[in-house]
Amino acid sequence: SRTIPPIAKESFARWLRRRRVPESAGKHGVVSLFVDEFTMYSEPALAIRAIELLERLGYRVETPPLQESGRTWISKGFLREAKRRIETNLEVLQGSVTAERPLIGLEPSALLTFRDEAMVLASGNLQNVARDLAPHCLMLEEFLQREASAGRVDSSCFTDEPRTLHLHGHCFQKAFNIVGATVSALSLPANYQVQVIPSGCCGMAGSFGYEQEHYEISMRIGELVLLPAVRDAADTDLIVAPGTSCRHQIHDGAGKRALHPVDVLHEALRQPN
Repeated sequence: SRTIPPIAKESFARWLRRRRVPESAGKHGVVSLFVDEFTMYSEPALAIRAIELLERLGYRVETPPLQESGRTWISKGFLREAKRRIETNLEVLQGSVTAERPLIGLEPSALLTFRDEAMVLASGNLQNVARDLAPHCLMLEEFLQREASAGRVDSSCFTDEPRTLHLHGHCFQKAFNIVGATVSALSLPANYQVQVIPSGCCGMAGSFGYEQEHYEISMRIGELVLLPAVRDAADTDLIVAPGTSCRHQIHDGAGKRALHPVDVLHEALRQPN
């Protein structure tokens, strides 16, 4: 009964090798994009749109050669495997991530590993590196909220057409109390109205909802609030969910496509004259 996440025909890494960086990118500075394990292989178009969005808004985007976040190993209790990957990533990032040059992520469960478990699992000096990096590891929406507050991004960059958006926040965003940053970012287009779905976990919880013995309870959790709210939304409204598992649950349980905030904001960019 559960559909399987697709594997893209072309990975992000392959696209990156043939990419050309626009000379105009970078007037507002440089950022690093963490292309996590889910985006790299299943949804590389998401990372491509994120780069295009950031470049259009005036940022040069670098993609450091990072390994997986360690999230999938942590979720199953393989902490030694997670620790190895986290420490390798910290070694790559040390000294290069600052307030002026943050690390930006797309998948909450992956990016927020740098703000939580990395500080616990890293050893020796790398624990200090993790603590130094953590405040500068931001979800894309947090970064855009920060840049909007600084006056470097505003509604003039986006369409003024009206849309209604229904947002399901990821559990990690709720734990870090940053769903509001996604609301702020999605509200950058002046006439976008964002309604937060008052849901708890979507029911997928990483690999939990893919496991045969958990499928039924996974769907029952989704039916508590999220899936009925998605079904009740008008066909012209947008369903938004930053989490890859959440989007998959919405697809399987309500038959609707949920968008990442990057999809929404990329589509909403005002076309250059």
